[in-house]
Amino acid sequence: MKKYLLFLIFLIVLISWSCQNRKWQQLFNGADLNGWEQVGPGQFVVENGLLKTVGGMGMILYPAEKFNDAVIRVVYMVKDNDCNSGVFIRIPEKPSDEWVAVNTGYEVQIDNGTRHVGGDYHCSGVLYSLTKALAHPQKKPGEWNTMEITLDGQKTLVFINGEKVTDFTEGDTVPPKTRDFEPERGTRPESGYIGLQNHDSLSTVFFREVAVKKIRKN
Repeated sequence: MKKYLLFLIFLIVLISWSCQNRKWQQLFNGADLNGWEQVGPGQFVVENGLLKTVGGMGMILYPAEKFNDAVIRVVYMVKDNDCNSGVFIRIPEKPSDEWVAVNTGYEVQIDNGTRHVGGDYHCSGVLYSLTKALAHPQKKPGEWNTMEITLDGQKTLVFINGEKVTDFTEGDTVPPKTRDFEPERGTRPESGYIGLQNHDSLSTVFFREVAVKKIRKN
């Protein structure tokens, strides 16, 4: 009887975990770039089951679907402290080049390095040059980080390794644009395409998971 109860508990836990795991839509299959398309220079390659940035400045776009009311989970690792990349969100139309994504969507920054100026407005987890970091939880180079971006209507939340870095709602005050390479100011749509940035030839960033889970609203 005791063994039967233990087996029953194990079975319930297994089914529950399986159902929960199926909620995540895996956008990277671990084998190739199927479902993604390169925009701009540079590229992404798949090495040992990981996405790896090469050259830039460009991006890969997931063109099959626009996302909103969803959590985007990205598991990434930087090669060194000066690596630069990002996750593009809320891109209204499929971009003809990477700068369209910069200026019409948001870039959730990956960069805790020293080569790039901007301090708390240019570091990992912020909406690039628009929001100030609430925390700096990115791990040291060679260690994996989990970034979760929640798109909830007009609100954007970003957590890295369980710590909140960004809490932004459309209409919140943002600093003025001060550099040519910073994005244009203005509101972004609730629903948009997503992508990953390959920034420059000196930056190497690895991604082992890119997944999306829809948020159910009553």
